[in-house]
Amino acid sequence: MTFKRNTILSILLAVAVLMMSLPLVGCESKWTLSDADNRTLQGLPSQFSEISQAYQILQQYYVDRQGLDATKLLQGALKGMVAAVGDNYTVYFPPQIYESTQIEYTGVYQGIGAYIGKKDNQIVIIAPIPGSPAAAAGIKSGDVILKIDGQPTDQMSSDEASLKIRGPAGTKVALTIGRKDVKDPIELSITRSEITVASVTSEMHDQIAYIRITQFILPTTNDFKQALQDSIDKGAKGIILDLRDNPGGILDQAVDVASQFLLRGIVVKVVDKDGKESVFKVRPGGLALNMPLIVLVNGGSASASEIVAGALQDNGRAKLAGSQTFGKASVQNIIRLDDGGAIKVTVAHYYTPDGKLISGTGLTPDYPSDLKDDELVKWAEDYLNKIIAQQPAPALAK
Repeated sequence: MTFKRNTILSILLAVAVLMMSLPLVGCESKWTLSDADNRTLQGLPSQFSEISQAYQILQQYYVDRQGLDATKLLQGALKGMVAAVGDNYTVYFPPQIYESTQIEYTGVYQGIGAYIGKKDNQIVIIAPIPGSPAAAAGIKSGDVILKIDGQPTDQMSSDEASLKIRGPAGTKVALTIGRKDVKDPIELSITRSEITVASVTSEMHDQIAYIRITQFILPTTNDFKQALQDSIDKGAKGIILDLRDNPGGILDQAVDVASQFLLRGIVVKVVDKDGKESVFKVRPGGLALNMPLIVLVNGGSASASEIVAGALQDNGRAKLAGSQTFGKASVQNIIRLDDGGAIKVTVAHYYTPDGKLISGTGLTPDYPSDLKDDELVKWAEDYLNKIIAQQPAPALAK
């Protein structure tokens, strides 16, 4: 396969240019260079010509020239350039792995069942999925993945680490885990399986509806509205919205969910690279505009779940209970390249309706507590029952 200089520069330009009119978060658009775009190639920094020079040097001087794979060389250059941006969430996907990145939005994939992110330059477990191989192996929120199959993760993005952990059901992956207050690394061998994520689950606790969202994926809005309507039909007088260990997902789904509880106002503000602000307002038709509501959060609540929690908190619609959230306040687009690969690129930062940027800090609960699992749910039930009965809110153990 032979590459001309303009071919290489065209692909690099496709990576470098960002169209801010593209859809936000989890949406896909394919970038194709127009004739006008191609005419701008001569305006690229002079250093970009060195990529072509490097390729020609390898072709001319490398001892095993016949073994050179031009596609791999190009993909390596793209990966390195995107990684050099220094943003944990801006990543290049080669064509052979791009398609596997899209399954996270459908809720079915093969792996160990754990949401991961990058924080303080470490690959961390945001949350294991209940009932998954990761949960069965003892993986916990806050664990640090030090190695995957013996390969250190310190130079990996969270997407790269996720793709290495995923694999066919029945195969094994070896993880080296670092855990707070545990001196030595923990070595785990976990057998992958097919993971089906139920985005929304719900149940009635007497007059209180308990609804949990595990991730904001494509089916979330419809599933959540159905669960909410079913709860209302069963006589719910209060709602517990559990967003604990929810790593986020698609922005549009988050706006829809928050809108079920708000009559009017702002859900989230998004600010792009030029400082232009886009405001996502409440969408009409909410099903539970006045019903007493409490939102449960923790350190595994990130991104889209923080958008929902922040919107309900800032609009005075609900109190938050639990622990400080993860603190991821950036928006990514996935932009297709002509070769079938893609760039996931951070295109904006989001702010809560009151203008808070929560990156690195997260949201602070109105009722901070270290209560876990059902203990916090039981407190939330008591909290709502007292509101319904017009009594003071119960004390919350910390």
